[in-house]
Amino acid sequence: MSAQHHVTTPRNIHIWLGGYIRSRMRSLLIPRKPLTDVWLMIADHYEPLGGGHDMEKALSRVAQWRRTWPEIASRHQDSTGRPPRYTFFYPQEEYRPELLEPLAEMTRMGIADVEIHIHHDGEGEQDFLDRMHRFKEQLAGGHGLLRTDNGSVVFAFIHGNWALDNSRPDGRYCGLNNEITLLRDLGCYADFTLPSVPWPTQTRMVNTIYWATDDPQLPKSHDSGIPVIAGGPFSGDLLLIPGPLGLRFGSRRLVRIEMGEIAGYDLPNRERAHRWLEFAPRVGSSAFIKVHTHGAQERNMIPLLDHGLDDLFHAINDECRARGLSLHYATAWELSRAVEAECRQIPIVG
Repeated sequence: MSAQHHVTTPRNIHIWLGGYIRSRMRSLLIPRKPLTDVWLMIADHYEPLGGGHDMEKALSRVAQWRRTWPEIASRHQDSTGRPPRYTFFYPQEEYRPELLEPLAEMTRMGIADVEIHIHHDGEGEQDFLDRMHRFKEQLAGGHGLLRTDNGSVVFAFIHGNWALDNSRPDGRYCGLNNEITLLRDLGCYADFTLPSVPWPTQTRMVNTIYWATDDPQLPKSHDSGIPVIAGGPFSGDLLLIPGPLGLRFGSRRLVRIEMGEIAGYDLPNRERAHRWLEFAPRVGSSAFIKVHTHGAQERNMIPLLDHGLDDLFHAINDECRARGLSLHYATAWELSRAVEAECRQIPIVG
């Protein structure tokens, strides 16, 4: 008797299933440039004080990353000989200089970067702007982080509780229908919040890098947008670079949701790397894979630093070699620049 696939309907799958099917049909039926390059980025929703822990626990968590991540990075390299990069999206509300400086040290070593993560819940527009301006100054002025583009400090963004642009139906954990406009004006060069399954904050746009245009009167303006394509326009209110989202078969032939999360309960392997590459947004001849984690939590940190990240780099390297593809490790900034280069059809060097 043939194996049976047991299916339970995931929460809110009606939001994104149509977009997923359309993205799969496009990849199968519409001719595209041959794939030559793969860009891999790790986005950590890094919350060392998360779970209600005190500074002693937070310092211990950061120290373990500072001690172990350079050792892991030294064991791997991409097709150009560069070590992996790790992007810590640090929450504004947890800012403590002593927790940030070890991450800044690894950034100066060329194996990490720090970008902005924030949780807020209806405190209002001015409060949001004040917190964001202050945090930008703390990161840039206090630690030499972030970067300047056209004379202004710019940053990548992940929204706490997945609620970008007030996208929860109950309005919790944001409260700003014009958040996309505010982020644009603050200097956000790209958002990396998605995917956000199984929450209703997930958008209909799936496995697509795209520009959102804000409607300041309505929530969730990024539910649709203009896909980034080679030779097309590269402008809009907010660039969204999502991770992979789709279906995969797990143990006992259960159908699972693949959303690019690396966690203690779902560690990287070759089969997952194959799915990431299959679902990854494409622009020109490049595929862009963003995986994410909550790496300060012990349930993830311990297995990731023990072997999970090594397994990730082995798996993606093996998958790319098997397909004859060039692999590039990237920070959030480097990934966004590679997307722009493919859009503007600028040759990739290195």
